[in-house]
Amino acid sequence: MQKKWLIYGAYGFTGELIAREAKKRGMTPVLAGRNPEMLNYLAKELELEARVFPVGKTTAENLSDIALVLHCAGPFQKTSPPMIKACLEAGADYLDITGEISVFEHSFAQDGKAKDADITICSGVGFDVIPTDCTALKLKELMPDAVSLALGFDSDSGISPGTYKTMIQGMGSGSAERRDGQLVPVTIGSQRRKIDFGRGRRSAMGIPWGDVSTAYHTTGIPNISTWIPMKRSRIIGARLFSPAGSILSLPFIQKRLMKWVSLRVSGPDEKLRADSPAYIWGEARNADGVVTTARIKTANVYDLTVYGALEVTSRLLDGDYPHGSYTPATLFGADLIESLPGSESFEVETIYPE
Repeated sequence: MQKKWLIYGAYGFTGELIAREAKKRGMTPVLAGRNPEMLNYLAKELELEARVFPVGKTTAENLSDIALVLHCAGPFQKTSPPMIKACLEAGADYLDITGEISVFEHSFAQDGKAKDADITICSGVGFDVIPTDCTALKLKELMPDAVSLALGFDSDSGISPGTYKTMIQGMGSGSAERRDGQLVPVTIGSQRRKIDFGRGRRSAMGIPWGDVSTAYHTTGIPNISTWIPMKRSRIIGARLFSPAGSILSLPFIQKRLMKWVSLRVSGPDEKLRADSPAYIWGEARNADGVVTTARIKTANVYDLTVYGALEVTSRLLDGDYPHGSYTPATLFGADLIESLPGSESFEVETIYPE
């Protein structure tokens, strides 16, 4: 019999996708969240236990019989630290589906506490960041002497309300990269290059993706950047727009934007997700100028999050893994991404300087 585990934020767009797939697989998670109406409606339909509680001082009391928490309620910058604290107090493993750099850094900072509490902490067990984290480890294995790493993805998947809200919360923060082992802020739109993510060369822009945190912990490579395809005109626009970011981060503007998302934005439907695979790309360089590139095609952003989160959950519940704070790839290896439904195999090429 599988240990008892809990999905917090089960009625959110991605949390509900995970809950429904878990039920299909015969799993019996406890569904949790702070909205009793939405939570009880879903729990009744899926015939699963429901627990209504906010993330805060009393959270640990609701986890006393729980072996693992899969945290799906963002914005994670606000909700993850108190949930991790509750898991440490209750002795429950902690997983989440974040892509926020600050959340990853906080998770890694809990390594000693997690070991003392005999729990495993692993943030980013969805599309954020399983595919790119596994790509990073694959490249490190192929090029142990790499000094720089670039990672990115290309997908036509739509955006869920929760992702929109996370993006809004991050307005004004700009981009970021890893330089000589340190996280460094970068003006949004200032990083530009051409990249073939897997379906032809395209203009691309640097973004503050979680791998500037996680890939460093996974590989130790000191220089890391993260990329998505973007039309050149939009990259220029993003750079020109960046000075306005501080205005958009004002509390009253944030509140209005969040309300707009709640009223107007719905997540991508099943057909759009099925027709929108993701293309993952990574490039490692060493001091001699040798370049190794790895690419892999996967299921769409949201389905991969469902598959990844449930795969990691199952492995932790059924297996014996080390305690502390980890990335998905350091726990389960580079081939984790290849094992997920909809994923192909890595394609690798190496170019040597003339």
